[in-house]
Amino acid sequence: MRIVFIGTGEIGVPVLRWLLESEHQLVGVVTQPDKPVGRAQTLTAPPIKAALAGSAIPILQPERLRREEAVAEVRKLEPEVIIVMAYGQILPRSVLEIPTIASLNLHASLLPKYRGAAPIQAAIVEGESETGLTVMYMDEGLDTGDILLESRISITPDETGGSLHDRLGQIAPAALGDALERLASGNAPRVAQDSALATYAPKLEREHGAIDWREPAERIERKIRAYNPWPDAYTVLRDSNGQERRLKIFRASIIAESRLFPGELKSSAGNVEIGTADGALRFEEVQLEGKKRMSAADFARGNPWLQSASAV
Repeated sequence: MRIVFIGTGEIGVPVLRWLLESEHQLVGVVTQPDKPVGRAQTLTAPPIKAALAGSAIPILQPERLRREEAVAEVRKLEPEVIIVMAYGQILPRSVLEIPTIASLNLHASLLPKYRGAAPIQAAIVEGESETGLTVMYMDEGLDTGDILLESRISITPDETGGSLHDRLGQIAPAALGDALERLASGNAPRVAQDSALATYAPKLEREHGAIDWREPAERIERKIRAYNPWPDAYTVLRDSNGQERRLKIFRASIIAESRLFPGELKSSAGNVEIGTADGALRFEEVQLEGKKRMSAADFARGNPWLQSASAV
């Protein structure tokens, strides 16, 4: 099949590499424009473009794919199938109707749960025991298209947003290969989503990582794992002099029985504990602003001011 791949994020790289090595003809790739990154604002290619370094595959990087000139460039590639994964824009009907067979999207949840930009983190935060990858026919809605197939995986008790992201990326090529085989055979299923069961996972911003210690310990612990490595779970600690410091938290364990109030902090013997709505959390791995990432024990030993601090 003649295929155009549309994607930006790292999660789509395994699928792109599979397409390059498959019997299918990858006739073009659409990705987001290069963007300035870091303090130096260095112009950096998105992961999909970087993965094509040295390849002769045509790469399109329009600011907005819905613009007429961008649509015309995709049409010139004459795809039979368009495959989308983590692109970052909703495709207009003018693009979806270009392929002669289908436009497919690979979405990192078991739809209709967790439509939207952050399904991986949402599945962990909500305590799901499994998630997966949905291959669906695209329409103009936000992840509302008919389902072709789903590939399921379990969520482990120590799962982070980063580890689940990588595992879903690794199962994506097999799921896509299965979907393309079904399309080629003419027997690909098409199952409508039940919108009454739909939930949403909107795009995460850095401020979503702020911890509310009035929430239950279990939910906070899941957020800490889900938001590692983005947007990072954090709290602000205030010492006895009123100075405030931001602390990122990468791992924590639940203490079921605790007399600490929400946000009350206890530091002793290399441990740092903080109260929640129904117990407490013990920090395991943290990073104080301006410092390196370290164990909570090292953090406690090197910062005696913690003994009189609290969370803001």
